[in-house]
Amino acid sequence: MSLFRTARWSRREVLKQSGMLSAFGAVTSISPLAATAQQKASAQRTIMHEGTETDNLFTRIGVRPIVNGRGTFTIISGSRSLPQVKQAMYDASFYFVHLDELMEAVGKELGQLTGAEWGIATTGCEAAIALATIACIAGTDPEKSQALPYIKTRDQVIIPKHSRNPYDFGVRMTGVEIVEVDSAEELRSKLSERTAMIYILSGPDAERGPLSIPSICSMAKEKGVPVFVDAAAEEPLVPNIHIQHGASLVGYSGGKCMRGPQSSGMLIGQKDLCRAAYFQAAPHHNYGRAYKCSKEEVMGLLAAVRQWYKRDHAAEQQEWLSWLQYIEKRVQGLPSVTTEYLQPEDLSNRSPRLRIHWDATSLKITGTELVARLDAGAPRILVDGGTGTRPAHMASSITIMPYMMDPGEDRIIADAIYEGLTKPGHYEDPVIPTGAPAQVDGKWAIAIQYSRGVGEQHFILEQSGGDLTGRQQGELYKADLKGTIHANQLELHSNMDVSGNTIPWTFRGIVEGNTIVGTVNMGEYGDASWKATRV
Repeated sequence: MSLFRTARWSRREVLKQSGMLSAFGAVTSISPLAATAQQKASAQRTIMHEGTETDNLFTRIGVRPIVNGRGTFTIISGSRSLPQVKQAMYDASFYFVHLDELMEAVGKELGQLTGAEWGIATTGCEAAIALATIACIAGTDPEKSQALPYIKTRDQVIIPKHSRNPYDFGVRMTGVEIVEVDSAEELRSKLSERTAMIYILSGPDAERGPLSIPSICSMAKEKGVPVFVDAAAEEPLVPNIHIQHGASLVGYSGGKCMRGPQSSGMLIGQKDLCRAAYFQAAPHHNYGRAYKCSKEEVMGLLAAVRQWYKRDHAAEQQEWLSWLQYIEKRVQGLPSVTTEYLQPEDLSNRSPRLRIHWDATSLKITGTELVARLDAGAPRILVDGGTGTRPAHMASSITIMPYMMDPGEDRIIADAIYEGLTKPGHYEDPVIPTGAPAQVDGKWAIAIQYSRGVGEQHFILEQSGGDLTGRQQGELYKADLKGTIHANQLELHSNMDVSGNTIPWTFRGIVEGNTIVGTVNMGEYGDASWKATRV
């Protein structure tokens, strides 16, 4: 039997050893050969950027990089990490450390930097939401943790109606019951021994009225219920405004304004709760094991937080404004063009934005057409939305967000927008079929073929000439339908309210007697095909 076969560890043996390490600590030895390799690597620790706009690690696998004039959207990979973050992550990769010891040291410094009692690094703010919820349910009791999600004494989380959002999935995924409230009286009546936590999404709606963050924190304190504030895209000011208002925990994204690792986050606040949140996460075999934060991400996040309190934020704001002014100057004077500056309402995504308006009848290109042109161009450019469609809505606009731009990219974006507005090419109005509209009023059974799985829905349609209204009965949720039919071409739209979110549906199809066949777009949830049969 070979040495390699006899020496190989099973996963169970590794599991046993990881428990021993957590209990007693770890001793790492480095062979002379490894040390030599490390010394060589240490001599070349300056990170070099390799590649060009047209030839880089992404283009080589068929992915087109983006000039980001849109913002810190996760779908377009968030923010551009700081040089200090890249260096910290690179340096961290050369060492082994005990993660419990690392988080203890980092937790203390995050607390000192942010003015909180403590802090932990997480794998994004969504992970911070989930871990905060688990910490409030089970604390550091291993029995309660191991019983999740099936057995829990505190099995409810209260969320004000104004705070429901797609990101409260981080709360829901723990298996708690969401209790939605819309008044201070309702909140007081719902607080009970079953309440694990109150979740609040920070924003303008949470800054005023009877369900403001200070008001909620005051009511929660009377009952000893922790309050978590989701401040993902906000600037982490010191003193922390949410902790001052009485919040127990506050979650931030590390990959937005702090420009840390994109998959990092930060949970700060009450020390025992922060430590409980880490206890529930990897490397521990508890309910939050899936939220594994590597040493590289931890140190990258710490570097980003350190730099946040060193950066000249006023100078950054001025630089961003100057980029927008350059773009504005480039398009000023074009027929029908007007501009406006949009200022942030709160601490989230705190940067000015430039909105450019024009009449597509005059410049021959709509905002949606210009957005598509910029996306398809070289270099590829994304901006923050576009308006205007042919032929009925020719008032057009696009918006530029400079938050994640680099110096010089203002000129790239300005030139591309100017060329699009002055050399638009030719666009045709959509062809609208003529002829009497097909009759589609009545009840329809819908089969939606997803990339995996089939959904069964029902429509009830009412028709007045070419205008359609109706009701969409999904498998679990309902929505109102509205649309049009021209000859045999049908288009229906709905926005289906689901827990904390909305699914947009755009059905397009061809009517053939008692059947309709077509495609449906669901926004971020992609496309599918569908078939309707009259019942």
